[in-house]
Amino acid sequence: MNVGDDLRRTIRGRVLASGDDGFDAARRPWNLAVEQPVRAVVEAADADDVAATVRFARRAGLSVAAQPSGHGATGDVDGVILLRTGALNGVQVRPSERLACAGAGASWGAVLTGASPHGLTGLAGSTPATTVAGFSLGGGLSWFGRRFGFAANSVRSFDIVDSDGERATVTADSDADLFWALRGGGGDYALVTAIEFGLHPAPELYGGRMMWPAERAREVLAAYRQIAADAPDELTVWFDLLEFPDLPFLPDLLRGRSLVAVDSTYLGPAAEAEELLRPLDKIGGTDLDNRRSMPVADLGSICAEPTDPSPGTSRAELLLELDDTVAATLLDRPITPLLSVQLRRLGGALARPASDGGACGQLAEPYLLYTFGVPATPQIAAEVRRRQTEIAEALLPYTSGRKPFTFLAGGDRAGAAFPTDDLGRLRAIKQARDPHGVFRSNFPVAA
Repeated sequence: MNVGDDLRRTIRGRVLASGDDGFDAARRPWNLAVEQPVRAVVEAADADDVAATVRFARRAGLSVAAQPSGHGATGDVDGVILLRTGALNGVQVRPSERLACAGAGASWGAVLTGASPHGLTGLAGSTPATTVAGFSLGGGLSWFGRRFGFAANSVRSFDIVDSDGERATVTADSDADLFWALRGGGGDYALVTAIEFGLHPAPELYGGRMMWPAERAREVLAAYRQIAADAPDELTVWFDLLEFPDLPFLPDLLRGRSLVAVDSTYLGPAAEAEELLRPLDKIGGTDLDNRRSMPVADLGSICAEPTDPSPGTSRAELLLELDDTVAATLLDRPITPLLSVQLRRLGGALARPASDGGACGQLAEPYLLYTFGVPATPQIAAEVRRRQTEIAEALLPYTSGRKPFTFLAGGDRAGAAFPTDDLGRLRAIKQARDPHGVFRSNFPVAA
């Protein structure tokens, strides 16, 4: 079967198969550390192309993996059709209804730009480059999750293509099981082409980053623990140990330096935020303090994560507590060869069960530990994984073993993201809605 030629007869968008010019570039994910040995790439022009691709895959006995860009790519796509949905990037903001609709390829940056002038926000994460669809299908841990919960639970409806290639709109009333699964259970059950979701009030937002030399890490972590312990739901604080390589394209502030940072957002007046964060102001020697009242559209500037494709290796753990022993373990030696070791304060609405919530459930654990490195060479990649494992093993008595779905990586399995009963329900929904395995998510729920 010549998959490329057969698909071209039914698809309006571009189709590339092995041997075609541009195929290697088309199959490359945003995370350049991941190889994707796919059989063909379809760059869908619209939802009709998505449906046609699914129907073709069903007839041919193949699987489809949807990917607008590939932030969460795992490489588990051997022989599948990679469906690029980046062209489905429309965004509509309806401020009077506090609703937005985003196509499968639409980024959080586009949503925030549209919502910000109206004093509204979507529940975006640390970077504006990720898509609303991928983020929400995995639950979505937002800057504002402590106040408003998971991004998935703000979803009102999904436009989907089912495993027969039929288009439909899924709501809580039309299909309660599928609606539940798609809100945090990943993309294993249907192919989403658009999402309608609720926006939240953000008339005032204060946020930014403070940064010090790594020598101040113990003082900074002590202040962070003090602030995080009693933080109101409107305040989110993240602690970061940072190690930057000596590379010429980096600014002088970062190049070749070991640093410690605290990133924060507060949904409220600047004066209230400054009072809550005052323990940080008592630590001298800051290299950077860009905290300010800011529009929601500038949210991505806080962490200033790369928006262009780049390689990365990550690992996440959920911490049961942040006591003196955990703090000492994190600070006992430099994080090299990692770029970042980050603590995110969870809690608030993330820890409370939502009466009509999706498969994302709730997170009882109060902190997320996230480690990240750049695998510039195979040797460095092995060293990054080794250091991540060392940190995780040292903290084993303090971690729950569960991981948020959107923070799964590497050799993780979907089962790590869900309680046993929820995982069983998700597997039953997968079997009922996609018995032939037409859809391949980054982390399949099937055993």
